[in-house]
Amino acid sequence: MPGMSTNSITELPFMKMHGLGNDFVVVDARANPVEITPAMARGIGHRQFGVGFDQLTVVEQGAGDAHLTFYNSDGSTSAACGNATRCIARWLLDEGNKSELHLTTDRGDLFARDAGDGLTSVNMGHPQVLWHEIPLAEEMDTLELPIEGGPTATGMGNPHCTFFVENAEQVRLEEFGSRCEHHPLYPERTNVQVAHLVAPDHLRMRVWERGVGITLASGSSSCATAVAAARRGLTGRKVQIDLDGGTLWIDWRDDGVWMTGATMHVLSGVLTPAFLESLT
Repeated sequence: MPGMSTNSITELPFMKMHGLGNDFVVVDARANPVEITPAMARGIGHRQFGVGFDQLTVVEQGAGDAHLTFYNSDGSTSAACGNATRCIARWLLDEGNKSELHLTTDRGDLFARDAGDGLTSVNMGHPQVLWHEIPLAEEMDTLELPIEGGPTATGMGNPHCTFFVENAEQVRLEEFGSRCEHHPLYPERTNVQVAHLVAPDHLRMRVWERGVGITLASGSSSCATAVAAARRGLTGRKVQIDLDGGTLWIDWRDDGVWMTGATMHVLSGVLTPAFLESLT
């Protein structure tokens, strides 16, 4: 699978996966390099003219079992994508008949394991809670930002802004998320979550993903929300989070934030030369 250029357009195998409805196109480039341009990512991500995805992930050879690179549906890149990492981890665990994996991303080293009962766990690393790590535009306390609603800022390799509300179901997320994504305090834009407390170990959350929009689930957003809730004293460090697409279990341990949930490999297919040619 050579790099995509006007002189070398060949068919491109891919897989479609999802974690709780948070869906991904996955390209296996371990044997042959694949160059994904922003135009390609946008074209493949279009739900009418392409395949459609929340994120696209390229799997390459890495220092561990594999290296993952993530693209949003608007063509931008992200250093982290928790649900895609879990989906790919499940596929690689099954492929290699393994119980544990070492993955690398632009976020750093991530470790995954088989959690039993068809569930997969990934350690998303330590949360970033200092303003310059997230990053924010200026120095401030990240526990309660000077934004209406007093959200909490967290970094999980990508920036997050978490609002704790009375009822997450009643927030008009399409308008709210779009506005908050581009808040000037976030120079790299931000993922936006709205969540309410169900019980001391249970949250209901909805998410607007940076560069994507409303999604049925988000792994890194779930991790960020769990960290924010624990920092604010709303919950302990181990919580169940119910999203539009299903449930994740988050456990903020001394070695990082572990996320556990279900995954699905939906199909394997091939992008045709004619389609790829149309994206150049």
